Amino acid sequence: MTALYWTLAAIALALLATFAYLYAVTWIESRQARKLDSKQPYVSTSVSASRTAVVYFSRSGNTALAARHVAQRLDAPLFPLQASSYELGLGGLAHAVMDANERRSKPEVLPDITPRTIDLKPFDTVWLGSPVWLYSPSPPIWAFVEHNRFDGQHVVLFNTFNSHIGDDYIATFKAKVMARGAKSFEHKSVLRGRMTQQLTPEQMLQAIDEEWLGSQARP
Repeated sequence: MTALYWTLAAIALALLATFAYLYAVTWIESRQARKLDSKQPYVSTSVSASRTAVVYFSRSGNTALAARHVAQRLDAPLFPLQASSYELGLGGLAHAVMDANERRSKPEVLPDITPRTIDLKPFDTVWLGSPVWLYSPSPPIWAFVEHNRFDGQHVVLFNTFNSHIGDDYIATFKAKVMARGAKSFEHKSVLRGRMTQQLTPEQMLQAIDEEWLGSQARP
């Protein structure tokens, strides 16, 4: 057999392994989303006496669960962001990986999100929630910052993540928020662990209460 045959066989095996990995990830994400959707239900509107708002993007539901928990504890209105490019499934996962990777060299390239803007003027504090993709907050939360201002507000970025967050990305995110008018910035995160060895939802919420909220939490 020729070297070309073995080269093509190796490429085919690598592609098959990649497809199998992506399929496994999408299966786990879909299962997580179904499991988390009904946990910690919270319904809010923008009509609230709270001076705090919670804005978030979530793909498989972990950041959504964290956002609902924070909003409930702080009695704050909740604003979910939608990005159709990243829906659950192989296509959405592929777009998520490609766009997160592209942001490394082309940070100006941002996805379409809904809503693009939110009237944040009534709030003193804005929590911005996002999963971490390739060590960085996901592209939709960057897009939201690009389209909105935070004049005189305290901004809290919060993340759920599997393995690692790049400090350089957080520093860049802070600089962007401050350039959009924020008076101060804070970063909070929960390490959930790898997909097969993650914190349970209950453990994650306990960590949020203990590490993020403390005395801020409503009884």
